[in-house]
Amino acid sequence: MKIQYLGTGAAEGIPALFCNCDFCTAARRNGTHRSRAQVLMDGELSVDFPPDAFLHGFGQDVDLSSVAYLLVTHAHIDHFYPSDLILRGYKYARKLASPRLAIYGNAEVAEVFREGTRREMREEIADTISVHTISAFETVSFGDWTVSAFPAQHTSRDPLLYLIERNGKHVLHLTDTGTLREDALAFLASLRCPPVDLITFDCTFLFSETEKSARHMGIDENLRVFRRLAEAGLADGHTLRVITHFSHNSEPTAEALLCAERDYGMIAAYDGMSIEI
Repeated sequence: MKIQYLGTGAAEGIPALFCNCDFCTAARRNGTHRSRAQVLMDGELSVDFPPDAFLHGFGQDVDLSSVAYLLVTHAHIDHFYPSDLILRGYKYARKLASPRLAIYGNAEVAEVFREGTRREMREEIADTISVHTISAFETVSFGDWTVSAFPAQHTSRDPLLYLIERNGKHVLHLTDTGTLREDALAFLASLRCPPVDLITFDCTFLFSETEKSARHMGIDENLRVFRRLAEAGLADGHTLRVITHFSHNSEPTAEALLCAERDYGMIAAYDGMSIEI
């Protein structure tokens, strides 16, 4: 399975859209950037669809018309920007690699899709896009993918996290969320899947302190969640651990991310990074 981290920033991006803090000022000066979060798997399944998807389409080996399945974690604008989907066809787009797109998300995602496309969606395009409501503790299959949804700890309505499987490979997608809920861990354990091959961790706070009820994680929470998953048989020493969704407030400098990799065994994602599992 090929996993591409097209965007690795939090909601405000890096440099943050309207920010003039020292970190963002330096990022503008030296050309450092992180766009809003999107992960592409085997070129055909996307986790989230941010307003920066247009930018992500410039990347090597990225053909967004090949995306046949879209999993949406929640309806916050940095993770789901449906207005751009009105351009998926008609005179705006020809020779699409995948003629149809199936969107999976919670009820709020379906509502936001309707709101964001109501005024400009053409019937020719609408007929090629289907929206499927999925709830926590539900497993769905499409193509040769199997996806199990479970609840995130976040501030949107019924946010979801996903266990994604294809051809014997398993990926846990854990953004946007604070530490995993007990019912989410119990649900994952009930699936009796082998140790996953890769975990994508929300690491918005990086080395900053977080509250127990936080809606994002940092390195400390990532490590605690990994230990709990390992105790449940869902992760082991072969599981790759990727951190992403960095905020400018945590100042994810090259030095800080090197420390996360060297001292904690993480892989710090950057925009355009690819991993094969």
